Amino acid sequence: MSASGSLAHLKNDFPIFQRDTKGKPFVYLDSAATSQKPRAVLDAMDHYYERFNANVHRGVYELAEEATAAFEGSRSKVARFLNARSTREIVFTKNATESSNLVAQAWGRANLKPGDTVVITQMEHHANIVPWHQLAAERGIELRWIPLTPDGRLDLSDISRILDGAKLLGITAMSNVLGTINDLAPLIAAAHGAGALVLVDGAQSVPHLTTDVQSLGCDFLIFSGHKMLGPTGIGVLWAREELLDAMPPFLGGGEMILDVRLDGFTPNELPWKFEAGTPPIAEAIGLGAAIDYLSNVGLDAIRNHEISLVTYALDSLEERFGEGIRIFGPREPGIRGGVVSFSLGDIHAHDISQVLDDEGVCVRAGHHCAKPLMRVLGVPATARASFYLYNDEGDVDALVTALVAAEKFFAPV
Repeated sequence: MSASGSLAHLKNDFPIFQRDTKGKPFVYLDSAATSQKPRAVLDAMDHYYERFNANVHRGVYELAEEATAAFEGSRSKVARFLNARSTREIVFTKNATESSNLVAQAWGRANLKPGDTVVITQMEHHANIVPWHQLAAERGIELRWIPLTPDGRLDLSDISRILDGAKLLGITAMSNVLGTINDLAPLIAAAHGAGALVLVDGAQSVPHLTTDVQSLGCDFLIFSGHKMLGPTGIGVLWAREELLDAMPPFLGGGEMILDVRLDGFTPNELPWKFEAGTPPIAEAIGLGAAIDYLSNVGLDAIRNHEISLVTYALDSLEERFGEGIRIFGPREPGIRGGVVSFSLGDIHAHDISQVLDDEGVCVRAGHHCAKPLMRVLGVPATARASFYLYNDEGDVDALVTALVAAEKFFAPV
């Protein structure tokens, strides 16, 4: 068995792979958008609905107490998974985008004034761009951008000037387009040296790489459950407790209060002061089950599997298509994740995706919520194949075969 096939047996844990599509084997290469879910996650959510469906934190009857214990148990799993100091640092949201907006609206509005600077990179997802544009329009803050090198890495040649006087650095740990894994430690040190806090977008990295927020040294970290085998509708904001303590609530309503009076209110303790209303209970339980699954497999094993698989994919694509295919991002698999974005000749990315769909291969096509990056790359869109622990070399071979079919379909007559 090849190295990249060492986790191939895990595909049996995912019910969706029992289906076929259009009479052909189902090849799923879009995990950077959303991952598939193992039976353990589906069962955990069903078990909640079937056995102890109740609201959390409010009832004193048995079902409510079981639901609360399971919900808060998942928070504890997240805290251990990230090596957080306390569950008080773990805020449940509905996705990474909401987590980013929470930081911008709660911390940003309380701390940024006209003329202050936020630094972000040209490879950011819109979720780490648009909230800061909104604050720029509202508060008159300045946005500065870290540019890219031609091979898709951050250009840090002028980083001291870019960070000078900045209040916050927002940076992705891994690009959802280029696959670039950024070396965060020196950037976080440089930002802190300049007096800036650091927000790390871990949506693409947390599902694939060991994440230790204490060693990392950042101030905020965001990610989504649905990209790490968990359900949609659940995300996480980790932040240093002292920052969360000082931030005002993001949303108002039930659960986020200790007291409400005619003359005002007193917010709840952490982390509940940021979790207004009924939370995503089943989704949090599903995320906890996903963390259990990933922990049992091992993040190091997943990373090694993906390095081997991406190496095979890059070699296979370049060997078959040569200069006809343009692969974006760094070539070295050791500094890129399981994402391969590409263009094939003059074929539009959406046309590639449609032909691949006819062949039973699912890839993403478009700007991937990274339009500034598309403009830097000089393309309107890319096709993107993204791999996870349930993929194997056979999936790569199916991708290459389907791309040959696309090339033939659009060949000049």
